[in-house]
Amino acid sequence: MLALVVKATEAEKGDSIPGASLPEVNIVAIKQSSSLENQPVSATVLGRTQIQQDRISDIKNISDVVPNFFIPVYGSRITSSIYVRGIGARMDQPSVGLTIDNMPVLNKDAYDLYLPDISEVEMLRGPQSSLYGRNTMTGLINIRTLSPFAFDGWRLKAALDTRLGFQLAAGYYHAFSRRFALSVNASIASVKGDFKNQYNGSDVGSEKTGSIRVKAEWRPTDALTVLNTFSTSISRQSGYAYENVASGEINYNDTCFYRRFLLNDALTLNYRFPTWEATGVFSLQRIADNMTLDQDFLPLSYFTLTQMKQETDFTAELLARSTTTDRLYNWMGGVFTFVRHFDMQAPVTFKRDGIYNLIEHYRNDANPYYPIIWDSDQFPLNSLFSFPSFSFAAYHESTFKVNDFTFTGAIRLDYERTALHFRSFTDTRYTIYSNPGGDLSTPQSSWIPQRQVNLVIDDAGDLSTHFLTLLPKVSVLYRLPSELGNVYATFGKGYKAGGYNTQMFSDVLQQKLMSYMGLSSKYDVDQVVKYKPEYCFNYEVGSHLDFRSLSSSSLLNLQCDISLFYIDCRDQQLTTFPDGNTTGRIMTNAGRTRSFGGELSVRWRPYSPFEFIGNYGFTNARFLEYDDGKQDYAGKRVPYAPSNTLFLQALYTLQNSRLKNKSIIFDVNLRSAGNIYWNEANSISQPFYSLLGASVTLKAPKWELQVWGRNLTSTKYYTFYFMSIGNEFLQRGPGVRAGIDFNLYI
Repeated sequence: MLALVVKATEAEKGDSIPGASLPEVNIVAIKQSSSLENQPVSATVLGRTQIQQDRISDIKNISDVVPNFFIPVYGSRITSSIYVRGIGARMDQPSVGLTIDNMPVLNKDAYDLYLPDISEVEMLRGPQSSLYGRNTMTGLINIRTLSPFAFDGWRLKAALDTRLGFQLAAGYYHAFSRRFALSVNASIASVKGDFKNQYNGSDVGSEKTGSIRVKAEWRPTDALTVLNTFSTSISRQSGYAYENVASGEINYNDTCFYRRFLLNDALTLNYRFPTWEATGVFSLQRIADNMTLDQDFLPLSYFTLTQMKQETDFTAELLARSTTTDRLYNWMGGVFTFVRHFDMQAPVTFKRDGIYNLIEHYRNDANPYYPIIWDSDQFPLNSLFSFPSFSFAAYHESTFKVNDFTFTGAIRLDYERTALHFRSFTDTRYTIYSNPGGDLSTPQSSWIPQRQVNLVIDDAGDLSTHFLTLLPKVSVLYRLPSELGNVYATFGKGYKAGGYNTQMFSDVLQQKLMSYMGLSSKYDVDQVVKYKPEYCFNYEVGSHLDFRSLSSSSLLNLQCDISLFYIDCRDQQLTTFPDGNTTGRIMTNAGRTRSFGGELSVRWRPYSPFEFIGNYGFTNARFLEYDDGKQDYAGKRVPYAPSNTLFLQALYTLQNSRLKNKSIIFDVNLRSAGNIYWNEANSISQPFYSLLGASVTLKAPKWELQVWGRNLTSTKYYTFYFMSIGNEFLQRGPGVRAGIDFNLYI
């Protein structure tokens, strides 16, 4: 019931981070009034030293390092599924928020991106909805990139791994004066897939990426600071390493790929008054992508999906907060709004095997005397969507200090309206034959054509919904004597927005098409398309402990965090697969679930060359109420979220006169997760597994050289499970990989 949380801030005060070296102009922590270890929250903070040591360049790299935080590596960069404390989302709305240099990323399809020169990562667990709103019901990831005021010169990187993957990155940082600084980063990378498609021998999972980031900081006066971060990136990935459970093979015949273009610009304005400050954050986000799938993942021609999206988001936030931290009362308040619009087309193309097995077969079994044959080998089920949405929120937080106690209360009123404009259409034809004997095994050449039927379906409609919710949070923190740390208790309500199941429109259209042939329609748009918001109520107690003040002995150079939690989740959103030979996935609300567990983190430096880090998270997440009409899943484990996460790391730093200004860091680490149940019935699961990693780093003032390896024991494990037309598929995790990184600072 315990989990280990890494606290790196104190350990890395020597890092050149803007918030540490220039606190008077730090505008990348706009909602934090003090360090996280002095707040009533479970949090992991990774500073620049640990980020570089662990090769962290995107959010997937911190999976398992943070307790009860798990991101399975599967699919492509569009699949940013995150699970925290037993709660997560495979599709649509995320349960964990992400901000990059103050910019809230609204679409989780854009979460997984390469970020060079990250200076700090904060992972806050538990509901953060009172300050950050929708889709932060289980936590928030804050990422800060390196300030051009914190480093001057060039930062160059070259990396190569054993699968012929490479990465080249260059960044130029310069303070042109004490008031203006600029940085420009560019990178390209190529990664080769770990597996091959046995159908044609092609690599699956390979990727080519490129990115540019321009960051400018301007201080026109001592009171005013302006920060603008512009970034753009492209990604080109090949298809998916989905292994058929029955055959044990990755074997499919149609093309699979994912292509994405991202453009972000975030502007932060901060003005400091004598006792308070005002901040404005404005962002423009643009995503254009194309996901094309062999949706049956078989060496047969069933059907393919192409999903192309164009999305533009605008966010604006205005907030004010007090800055005199020694006062008995401190406050914060603000308003937030976003306008979001995206258009998507998602045609499902039925091919010969799919037409026969999913349509003709059922129709002809129902009427064998007058069978049908489709006039073409393929036809599309077209779907066009337009999603406009709007949100407005107002929030406030007050903090009272009474002796050694700190009481905090926060509340947020959040309103969101979302709409869906859809059009589903197809234009195809088939021929009805006469089969006098009614025996479908007779040769089709003996069937007598009767008439041709043109099948034209064109459905359009408009749906809309809105959500209004109140999100409270209260906490109390008690400061322990002798600078030992603190203990706290907190309660918070989390919220994840509802939405629409766009992937079910092809199934709705397919069933309507079959109804025209005398077979009953299975779905109704109003019943399967819309899903409700999800709410959770988080109860938590914890402690941030620092034993270094108790004794001068190095054996007590120890920091640890402990937390215990209980989460009551209502209308939990789960991705399920409809029964039978269907093509889509559906988001459904699973009644009620509960999750309890804990987290413990330790960072111990018994002697100066040695450092030990451990992170363990335990979660027991089960359904309390979930009956899908065919089976009652009450008492079953919630799928996809691991029951345990574990990260262990031992570091030894060799530094002596022979090395002069250099040092050698030896690193051995272990990442573990499991058990993971893959379906609501808990009939298939991934057992607990561990991945061994190691590295040796030679550090000098102007350069670093690291040789590293991951999954050195070649552990076989799986990261994802799904079903398609009744077949089960798994994605195997990457095997052994090793490489060398070289960083140069000029």
